[in-house]
Amino acid sequence: MAARGFGRGTWGLSGGSETEASTRAAVGRFNAQVVNWTQMHDCYGDVDRVPALLELVELEDNAEAWEELGYRLVLEHDVVFPAGFAALPRLIRLASRSARARGLAGAILRRAAGHHGCDDLLADCADAIAEFRELLDRHLQSRPVGYLGPLLDLLAAKEEYHWSAVLGDFTDDFYHLACPNCAVEVTIAIGDYGCYSAIRDWHLGDVDRRGLRPASFEELSGIGRWMHETAVRDGHEALADGIAYLFGKAQCPLCAAVFNIADEYSSANCPVLR
Repeated sequence: MAARGFGRGTWGLSGGSETEASTRAAVGRFNAQVVNWTQMHDCYGDVDRVPALLELVELEDNAEAWEELGYRLVLEHDVVFPAGFAALPRLIRLASRSARARGLAGAILRRAAGHHGCDDLLADCADAIAEFRELLDRHLQSRPVGYLGPLLDLLAAKEEYHWSAVLGDFTDDFYHLACPNCAVEVTIAIGDYGCYSAIRDWHLGDVDRRGLRPASFEELSGIGRWMHETAVRDGHEALADGIAYLFGKAQCPLCAAVFNIADEYSSANCPVLR
């Protein structure tokens, strides 16, 4: 699921000479001065407004400036433009003291799997993203209100874009997938109403329910184990239990085949990465 092998392009970065390359290496990727903002258009096609807004929020916590940055960097909460990735290191620098910066940086990363044409810009943010992962992990350990949002941001920062997009809080979550044996559509419910597989009938509701078998800690591996361990560490037992069910097994109500829920759901719904 993780996107790998981003090219180390330099689109939008000042440079070309050995002197400029040395300067860029010396100041590091966190230094916003290496960005050529004349090539960094935002959602409205402007190239001058985002750097001006960034300078403003770096000086003061201006609510109006943050709001404008939000809709200039992430179009309708879905699409990211070059200015979003160009702004990412500066947002991450502010994230330790600004919830707005942390949230906006996370929103940009959650959409990094899309077809934005900015692979080189994203690759040049690698050091900043690594710093952001550490910051988010520390933030989660503080057990903030609204825990799920930063967890989804951290999943995106770890390039687990699929789970960042679909993981819920398991109060009333449903996952729809095809049985790998007979191809019938199976509804997986994980939440307060129960943890089961069923055939969904739009008149009768979920019929022929079969209880799910959660994965034991020993059976968990990879990103599932990491999510479970993180939720347990931070005192979110309900979230940890939901993850155990999500990475556990279900039985098809029609043919009785048993399958791994996360594997089947991922294979059918993983985003097509660049």
